[in-house]
Amino acid sequence: MLQNKHILLGITGGIAAYKCAHLVRLLIKEGAIVKVVMTKSAQEFVTAKTLSVLSKNEVITDFFDANHNWNNHVQLAEWADIILIAPLTANTLAKFANGLCDNIVSACYLSARSKVFVAPAMDLDMYQHPTTKQNIQTLIANGNSIIPAESGELASGLVGEGRMAEPENIISFVKTELQKSLPLANKKVLVNAGPTYEAIDPVRFIGNRSSGKMGVAIADEFAKLGAEVTLVLGPSHQKPKQHQVKVLAVESAQEMLAACESVFQQVDIAVLSAAVADYKPKEVATSKIKKKDAMLSLELIKTDDVLETLGKQKTHQLLVGFALETDNIIEYAQEKIKKKNLDFIVANSAIEQGAGFAVDTNKITIIDKHNKLYNFELKSKQAVAQDIVNFAVDLLKLKK
Repeated sequence: MLQNKHILLGITGGIAAYKCAHLVRLLIKEGAIVKVVMTKSAQEFVTAKTLSVLSKNEVITDFFDANHNWNNHVQLAEWADIILIAPLTANTLAKFANGLCDNIVSACYLSARSKVFVAPAMDLDMYQHPTTKQNIQTLIANGNSIIPAESGELASGLVGEGRMAEPENIISFVKTELQKSLPLANKKVLVNAGPTYEAIDPVRFIGNRSSGKMGVAIADEFAKLGAEVTLVLGPSHQKPKQHQVKVLAVESAQEMLAACESVFQQVDIAVLSAAVADYKPKEVATSKIKKKDAMLSLELIKTDDVLETLGKQKTHQLLVGFALETDNIIEYAQEKIKKKNLDFIVANSAIEQGAGFAVDTNKITIIDKHNKLYNFELKSKQAVAQDIVNFAVDLLKLKK
């Protein structure tokens, strides 16, 4: 959720500022890119040097650096995907609510174009004061998200509401709020990817050259848009970059079908990109076959067609298939759309340079169930995944 997000952390002068070292560590662990701005009083509680080491970025504490170079607060705000103010003291809260700007943190806040989250932290009576409540409502009215203060022992010795939310809870709150705003929030998606291996004996198998790169990239893109993604992955070294993707590892076509069927009725979208074996040995030797004769004959039988099977079970799902061919690509793909009850199919060549298996690029044609063609140029598989996911999202909107 926070992977590669640019987060500008603004720290103001409350005792809770000491927790920001841990907050920065957690944000970095989530994969975020963090820059820190601090008020002068915040430096009394945590040092800029500490936060610079943890964030791996220079910490900005004033409008000008030691060499009198201007720290451009507008550029900092434009850089940020998220602005997080923690702790937000009563003093800075009042400044934000009334548009006052006398330090680098308030300047970045007033320049914000991105989502702003604030974590108030102050003593019990201050937090309950009518002016504070009014200022918080002003921030809410201006589109900011308030991370509620927590109850506990306060710096004054009093016990009650006013503690800054713990760093883990701050991150959880931000992720939950971001999730709500994503186009596929509350949607479930099934993706399958990679090859299948059909055993000949305990050592050998029938397989194919699929790496799983395309399907894993598709799973990542769906997850970025807020979907709950289940990735059924055949034997592959590829792993999703989005930590929230649930991976079900399988080996054979039969295992892949069972895993897909286990979640298919609960999903809104299913994209079946795996290169599932069409045939498997009729008999599997229980021990390694020894090399004796000049020839070895294997009797092969058809595997269950995963895509066709799910197409017959389809009720409400948007179902997407893939057609990897060496010739007559469009014709074969169009036949599959109707036969397998698809909403659209992604067609590509197994022999065209830069497309197909075991490369980092692909060139596709999307064909909808009305046989309308959408051609895309050669791109990275991540960019191709974005095209496929965007097409599916747009089609899902039309189905509503």
